[in-house]
Amino acid sequence: MSKIQKISGQNYANEEFLEEDDSTELYEHFRITADKGQSLIRIDKFLANRLEGITRSRVQNAIEAGLVQVNGKITKANYKVKPQDTITVHLPKPPRNEEILPENIPLQIEYEDEDLIIINKPAGMVVHPAFGNWNGTLVNALLYHFQHLPHTEGNEIRPGLVHRIDKDTSGLLVVAKNEKSLSYLAKQFFDHTIQRTYLALVWGEPKHLKGTIDSYIGRSKRDRKIMDVFEADEPTAKKAITHYEVVQSFGYVSLLKCNLETGRTHQIRVHLKSIGHPLFADSAYGGDKILKGLLTQKYKQFVENCFELMPRQALHAQSLGFLHPTTRKEMFFESPLPADFQAVLEKWQNYVSQKNIS
Repeated sequence: MSKIQKISGQNYANEEFLEEDDSTELYEHFRITADKGQSLIRIDKFLANRLEGITRSRVQNAIEAGLVQVNGKITKANYKVKPQDTITVHLPKPPRNEEILPENIPLQIEYEDEDLIIINKPAGMVVHPAFGNWNGTLVNALLYHFQHLPHTEGNEIRPGLVHRIDKDTSGLLVVAKNEKSLSYLAKQFFDHTIQRTYLALVWGEPKHLKGTIDSYIGRSKRDRKIMDVFEADEPTAKKAITHYEVVQSFGYVSLLKCNLETGRTHQIRVHLKSIGHPLFADSAYGGDKILKGLLTQKYKQFVENCFELMPRQALHAQSLGFLHPTTRKEMFFESPLPADFQAVLEKWQNYVSQKNIS
């Protein structure tokens, strides 16, 4: 039995895909398959580039301890990764303070009563503490401004949260202030009765003005930092449904309204990429380069200026609707586009009007 098997108690080398285990486990487990066109590169450098928040020295320590395998065999740090190599990594989780500390971070509160809070989260703020982000999060701010927020068992680092949005996505979140509200709101998310609308700026023009993307989403087998679309028989993937509608088209890019039936990780981002329309400026899903339009110097400079204005995916959680936990009345909230998104939208509007291509 290998050292990895002794530590973990499981034969991870025989698994097809490994999700990251929960925070109660001692190890983080990853599996990466190198691309067909992968150039020869040292495995410690390769993994440090592919695993978010993990340093090269930490990778080297794991290799030295025999916790990294290539094609089922323990490897060395100077091994050169080859095309389609399967790399399995078991990283000991670093020690950390279990206590999440309150931080005096300003919050934009759209609504508050005895049961819940509606927060308008800015782009760049992580919602809850996790590996690599133990401070500066929305939860750290909530703990400063509100005491005794509820949490579910085993989820102590996410008090009051019943959903989340990505770090670089802006917009609305609902936070529960007591156990009753947490349970009632969570049930609505579980039943997919929450109304959620996002605005997304994407590359190109969808073929149909309205459409539904119905597929299965799971962690990518080649890069665990992103998600991918799978067939129904993929055991790690979950059903995901996104409805979209074109609000305005600018030829090169289009503004879409997206409504979620489900709430999978990166759902809108991976769904829109799967139909050939990645989010504008989304580096994880290929939207941070020119995908539409002639590559003239003037046009390239224009797009680069847009990227500088909004160096994050063009996605905004615009509205949120649900039944109030106590009154059972319908609640509905809307958030205007943030300044960076609005500025980029106006630049495209002006550019297209001058070109007369809309």
